Amino acid sequence: MPGGERVTDYLHPEWANFRAYSGDLPDSQLPDLPEMSGVAAHVTGPTTKTLRFTVGTTRIWGIGILPMGWARFVGAPANLHADRHYAVASEPFLTQFRGLAANLFGDQPDEEAELDRITAFFMRALARGDREDDPRILACHTALLNPEVSNVSEMAEAAHLPSHTLERICRKHFGFPPSLLLRRQRFMRSLVQYMLDPSLHWIGAIDSSYHDQAQFVRDFHRFMGTSPSEYAARPKPVLEAVMKARQEFMGSAVQALHQPAAE
Repeated sequence: MPGGERVTDYLHPEWANFRAYSGDLPDSQLPDLPEMSGVAAHVTGPTTKTLRFTVGTTRIWGIGILPMGWARFVGAPANLHADRHYAVASEPFLTQFRGLAANLFGDQPDEEAELDRITAFFMRALARGDREDDPRILACHTALLNPEVSNVSEMAEAAHLPSHTLERICRKHFGFPPSLLLRRQRFMRSLVQYMLDPSLHWIGAIDSSYHDQAQFVRDFHRFMGTSPSEYAARPKPVLEAVMKARQEFMGSAVQALHQPAAE
C-alpha cells in the first residue's frame, strides 16, 4: 500500500484458520468481540459471522484448518471456539502453533523456504500420531458439501449416522449444529455465485434450496451483518482477488466449499 495507507475488507464465514503476518499487523474484529490489534499470528475458530480486518503493506500466510484438521491438530471442542479468534502467543490450547508462528518468516521474504517450514510443521504433527482420524468427520463433511442435501435428516442419511451422533460430531469438530452448518453452506454457495459473476445479480445467484429472496436476505444479515445491496456496494480490495485466484487454483473460491481429502 502506498504511503502507509491501509484497506478494510471482510472475511466470509469459514472453517478455522491460522494466519501469520510479516509487516503491518492487522486490526481485526468479529461481531460483539473486542478488536484484536498488533498480533503477529492468530487462530480463528470456525465462523458463521464476518470478520472485519484493516491492514496495510504486509505478507500473510493463511492456513485453512478443515474439521478433520481441527480434530487432528487442535483437538479442543470446536464449539467452544466457534466465532472466536485468538492470539497464538497467549492461548494455552494453541501452544503447538507457537513454534511455527515464531519461525515462519526469515530475515528476507522466501516463499519456498516458508512453505517448507509450514509443511515440515504439519508433517511432524502427523508423525507424532497423537490422535487418530475419525472417518465420521469425513462422512459428515462430504454430506454437508452435497448441494442435494438440504436438511438434517438428509445429512444424517448421507453420512450414514444417527441424527444424535451427527449433532454431536458437528458441534465437537465443526463448531456448530448441522442445521446451522447447512444454512451456512446454502448461503455461501449463493454468495460465491454472485462474487464470481456479478452479472447474475442476486436473484440469479441465489441457491435453488432457498424458498424465496426474503429468506436469502435474512441469511445475508445473519452471516454478513449487512444487506446484499450494501455488501455489493462495499469495496472488496482483498477478498475479490483472493476468491478469483482460489477458484482458478483450487476449484473452490472460498474455504467453506473446499472438498476434504479422503486421506
